[in-house]
Amino acid sequence: MNAPSANPSPSLDRQSLRPDCGNCFALCCTAFGFTRSADFALDKPSGTPCRNLAPDFSCTIHESLRPRGFRGCTVFDCFGAGQNVSQKLFAGNSWLEYPETKDGMFSAFKVARQLHEMLWYLVEAQERTFDPDSSNCALKLMKMIEQALDGGLEALLSLDVHDLHAQVRSTLMEISDEVRASYFAAGDDHLEPWLTPGADLMGRQLASRRLCGADLRGAYLIAADLRGSDLSGVDLLGADLRDARLEGADLSQALYVTQPQLNSARGNGTTLLPADLMVPAHWGASPDGN
Repeated sequence: MNAPSANPSPSLDRQSLRPDCGNCFALCCTAFGFTRSADFALDKPSGTPCRNLAPDFSCTIHESLRPRGFRGCTVFDCFGAGQNVSQKLFAGNSWLEYPETKDGMFSAFKVARQLHEMLWYLVEAQERTFDPDSSNCALKLMKMIEQALDGGLEALLSLDVHDLHAQVRSTLMEISDEVRASYFAAGDDHLEPWLTPGADLMGRQLASRRLCGADLRGAYLIAADLRGSDLSGVDLLGADLRDARLEGADLSQALYVTQPQLNSARGNGTTLLPADLMVPAHWGASPDGN
């Protein structure tokens, strides 16, 4: 097999992994179901339109989702899968106009959303690694996912997502180990032993701490106080940041951060974010009003 080119295809970048709701048939509002909870004001079965969905696929309460009890909608991100499925896989033909496509379109979206999220992580991993072999491995996986997304509906739905996820996870972990190791090259052992993958850190006071290089993959950081802390090189893959306090925290060099994680957290204008991510609309301003 020939080695991939040094640079990813133009479609394999994070600009293409941002949601474009204007070119999507509201797949996040239809394909997935949800249960009435603190995040959703009502029950909705999967495969049915949300009652707040307008005929033009817009949301009738978009500007007031949080106060109306739909916080979960403001956290969700499809990583660009919605427009990919709507415009490319189904050639711009909506499930509303062609009801017979609904089941296939919704199923494809559920798979594509997972693949797009994998791409989000792999783009970063490929850029952050210092090892050419690791970079090459990440790039091969990116190409494999791109081919799956371009292979048509039948191929997409028959894809072994579980196996692909395992390969991606292994690559992400290897690159995480490599990046985080750079923070301990001088024998720095500043981290507490309980800062581990999957740790229960709910409500934990971690403000103004140097957490550089910690592996908090899958950790529960719900309502944790991380204000003013340095999270450079911290692996946050799959970490639960719901209501985590991030005011003044430095996440600019943290690993594997996603927009949904930030959307679920609390921060303000003093929070430093990775260049590819945006300040959530509901975050407050910094103390000086910026």
